[in-house]
Amino acid sequence: MELKDQVLDALEKNKGAYLSGAALASQLHVSRNAVWKAVKALEADGHTIHAVTNKGYCLAEEDDILSPAAIKKHLSELAGVFDIDVYKSLDSTNTLLKKLAGQGAPEGKVIAAEEQTAGRGRFGRTFYSPAGTGVYFSLLLRPDTTAADATRITTAAAVAVARALEAVAGAAAGIKWVNDVYINGKKVCGILTEGAFDMESGGMEYAVLGIGINVAPPEAGFPGELQDIAAAVASTAAPGLKSRLIADILKRFWHYYKNLSDKSYLADYKSMSIILGREIDVLTVDGTRRALALDIDDDCRLIVRYEDGATGALSSGEVRIRPAK
Repeated sequence: MELKDQVLDALEKNKGAYLSGAALASQLHVSRNAVWKAVKALEADGHTIHAVTNKGYCLAEEDDILSPAAIKKHLSELAGVFDIDVYKSLDSTNTLLKKLAGQGAPEGKVIAAEEQTAGRGRFGRTFYSPAGTGVYFSLLLRPDTTAADATRITTAAAVAVARALEAVAGAAAGIKWVNDVYINGKKVCGILTEGAFDMESGGMEYAVLGIGINVAPPEAGFPGELQDIAAAVASTAAPGLKSRLIADILKRFWHYYKNLSDKSYLADYKSMSIILGREIDVLTVDGTRRALALDIDDDCRLIVRYEDGATGALSSGEVRIRPAK
């Protein structure tokens, strides 16, 4: 960890209070001049730090730049589980983390970015990820499971996101099968799980769980093609909201992940569904079929009844909710 990151960690833990340069230097075993240089480097990165003679340095309460320290201070006893890197801009957090996974990065590695220039969703779609208004991060998992459990990871993550939005932002969220989180009928979060598999054992070598959330509306609004389907969690991103959201999602998901087999998330997944009982279009390579969404089974499959009376269990794919009559 660079010195400036160590200084930021100390200031973050005491946000709003002053720490003297001497105390920081003693704590970090460096000179006061080295502390001063680290503070200047942090200010150059955009952090708001107040410096007062005979009082020291204070990270401003309104400072809202995403950082490992800002996220970890909300992780409580799980702070040591996750190794977090934060970037100002990346093409895709999933892309970088898959590369690191292939190089042997351990489970719990987290890559977050304030902006994605080539964010990806399911089926090769782009995920709009502008700077300053969203939360974009990926978590590396090395589950002792088969490929069939990949859907469980995604559904557990959807519940973790929805519950975190309620707890941290006070937003009533719902889940559209299989991986989208909605507020007031519009999408605020997309989840993309990608993985590599061991061809001999059939198990997963690793899984990368990517989560993107529209925390606040972009300054220029959502692009035309998204205006009718996308929304934000809040009208503005309050200081610290993004850090708290990431931490709360990680904590909730980690509990589900470590207990995937007991399916403790499934009851919440069903109760928060915005699709059950609704007429839907099931999109397949052969075209679109109208159906009624009946249930979600213990394997997270969507049970549907088609217009001809036949029923089906969807384990993957895409559905679209039809407008209410």
